[in-house]
Amino acid sequence: MRTVAILGRPNVGKSTLFNRLIGRRRALVHDLPGVTRDRIEGRARLRDLAFRVLDTAGLEPGEGEGLAPRLLALTLEGLAEADVGLLVIDARTGVTALDRAVAELLRRSGKPILLVANKCEGRAAEGGLAEAFELGLGEPIAISAEHGLGLADLADALRPFLAEPAPEPAPEREGEVAAAAPPGPERPLRVAVVGRPNVGKSSLINALLCSDRLLTGPEPGLTRDAVRIAWRWRDREVELVDTAGLRRKARVQASLERISASASVRAIRETDVVLLLLDAERPLEHQDATIADLAVEEGKALVVAINKWDLVERPQALSAELKARIAERLDAVKGVTVLPISARTGYNLDKLLPTVVRAFERWSTRVPTARLNRWLQAAIEAHPPPLVDKKRVKLRYATQPSTRPPTFALFGNGPAERLPKSYLRYLANGLRETFDLEGTVLRLHIRSSDNPYEGTTR
Repeated sequence: MRTVAILGRPNVGKSTLFNRLIGRRRALVHDLPGVTRDRIEGRARLRDLAFRVLDTAGLEPGEGEGLAPRLLALTLEGLAEADVGLLVIDARTGVTALDRAVAELLRRSGKPILLVANKCEGRAAEGGLAEAFELGLGEPIAISAEHGLGLADLADALRPFLAEPAPEPAPEREGEVAAAAPPGPERPLRVAVVGRPNVGKSSLINALLCSDRLLTGPEPGLTRDAVRIAWRWRDREVELVDTAGLRRKARVQASLERISASASVRAIRETDVVLLLLDAERPLEHQDATIADLAVEEGKALVVAINKWDLVERPQALSAELKARIAERLDAVKGVTVLPISARTGYNLDKLLPTVVRAFERWSTRVPTARLNRWLQAAIEAHPPPLVDKKRVKLRYATQPSTRPPTFALFGNGPAERLPKSYLRYLANGLRETFDLEGTVLRLHIRSSDNPYEGTTR
C-alpha cells in the first residue's frame, strides 16, 4: 500500500488532517504547539484512493542538542518511508521563516512534495494562499481539514503518486479451474504497553523492534498519544501500542495530559493483552495497581513485566517479594505472570512475546460443556455450597457463553444467586487450576430458576 507523510512546522493542523483522512479522531489535537511527537500511522481513504498515512512531529530544522533534533530525525525517517509528502502550512498565518526552512529541507530530500494550505475556510486565508507560491513547491492545494473543504482537489493531486501497478495475470491452462482466493489474514494480536511515566515503555518497544521507532529520552512525558505499530513476530501479525504514562488523577492538571490519559485508557479498552510495565527501582506503587485494576475491569488478558532489572542489586529477594505483593494485590487474576526484563540490556526479552501469546491463548480458552459439568460436580462434592438463609443451594449445571475473557454461567435454584463471595472465589480458583486459566480474568455468573411449586400446599 502506498504511503503519504504529513509534514510541516508545529500547529498548522497536521493531526486534524490526519484524523480527517482516516475518518476518526486518532491523533491528539490541541492548541498547544508540538503535541504530536511520535509518528502516528493509519489507513486513509480519500474519494477512490486508499493509502497509508503518517502524522509526524512538527519540523523545526536546526542543529544542537535536546528534543528538537530527535523529533526531526524521526520525522525524516517517516518521509523516507513515504511515496509522497504533504507540506502543510497555515494559510491564515501566512508563510513564516520556519515554513521556508522546512520547505528547503524537504526539497533536498528528493521525495515528491505537495504543498497544502490549510485553514482556508475564510477570506483571512487569501493572503497566505498567495504567499505560498514563494515556497517553490508549485501551486498550493487550498483545504480546510477541520471543515472537510478542498479534499477533492487533494485527491486529484495525490492520485498520480498513489496508483498501484496492476498485477500481471497468471497464465491459465486450458481446462484448468482458477483456485479460490485464500481467506483474509486474521486480525493482529493487539498488545498495549501501559504503566506510569518513565518506566521505559517506548524503550521496550524499540528494543523489540530493534530500531529507534519511538521517541525516547530522559524527559518525562515524551509519549503523548497512543502509538500503534504493526509488527510481525514469528509469522504472526502483532500490533504494539505505546501509551502515555498514567499518573494519579489528582496529579493530572493540564488539559493535554488529561487527553493523553484518555487515549491510554481507550487503548486498554481496544487491546487484547495489557502488558503492565513496572519500574524495578520503584515497583508496584499505588498507580500500578490502579492500572492493573482497570485492565481487570475491562476484562483484558494481563501480563506484568518489571523493567530495569539490570539495576537491581538483590534480584532474587526482590523477585520473591514482588510476586507475593502482586499475588495479594491482584487477587482477581490469581497466578498472573510476572517477568523481570531489561529493555536496555535485552534480558528476558526473548521470553516476553511467548508469555504474551500464552496469556492471549488462555484469555481465548473455551471449555467443552461436558468437561465443565464434570468439574462442577467434582467441585460440589469436594466442597458443598453453604446454606443461604437456611436454604440449601443447588448448582445444577454450567456453560461457557463467551470467551475473551472466559465467561461461565452456573445455573441453580433461587438461593444460588446469594452465594457468598468466598464460595465464588473457590469456584473461580477451581476453574483456573483445572483448565489452565492461571493469571486470566474470569467472569462467573450465577443464574437461578425459581421452583414454581415452592410455597404451595397439596
